[in-house]
Amino acid sequence: MSRRALPVTPDLVLRAYRAGLFPMAEGRHSGRLYWLDPKMRGILPLDRFHLPRSLRKTVLSDAFEVTADADFPAVLAGCAAPAPGREDSWINPEIEDLFNALARMGNAHSIEVRSGGALVGGLYGIRIGAAFFGESMFSRVADASKVALVHLVVRLRRGGFTLLDTQFLNDHLARFGAEEIPQADYRALLALAVDRSATWMPSISSEMLAEEVEALRAISRA
Repeated sequence: MSRRALPVTPDLVLRAYRAGLFPMAEGRHSGRLYWLDPKMRGILPLDRFHLPRSLRKTVLSDAFEVTADADFPAVLAGCAAPAPGREDSWINPEIEDLFNALARMGNAHSIEVRSGGALVGGLYGIRIGAAFFGESMFSRVADASKVALVHLVVRLRRGGFTLLDTQFLNDHLARFGAEEIPQADYRALLALAVDRSATWMPSISSEMLAEEVEALRAISRA
């Protein structure tokens, strides 16, 4: 008699992240999830985030309206949707259901970026203790996902987070200071972060944003 696999629940997902694993599907229409535990892990150090000058001006301008946790399902759907150069997605319906449930539980968060009222970009991830696990981002107009990332970093820095996990490293994230570290080093950072207290900030003031952007500017120039 074959043994059925245990169902993947939101609680199981949280326990997996605590252990350093994360789920992906083989494709948008795949019915199978698998767990990844990369030998090299991408992280974005919050104390070394690089903020390009042109993006700094955009963040402080009125080019976009930025919110957090205002429409998690729409951000998740935007990340799963096909885009130029990304015709398929690792986000299948099961992952959508799991992460929408985690958002309702208060364990997953989104950043929404709008222009003229329309959702044009955003990102989402999971929060456990002082760790934030970035899952995916999308952009329908120039700079929208970059602005979302800056707003995420501002919230994490202000809230006392110590780890921003990007899972993998790519050229886009490397521009902001992301790096790869060995699995053992990542797990050491993870163990400290998940047992620390941090505060997720659904909203930030314009003054707080300006202060953090100035601090990031100083980091970028150092």
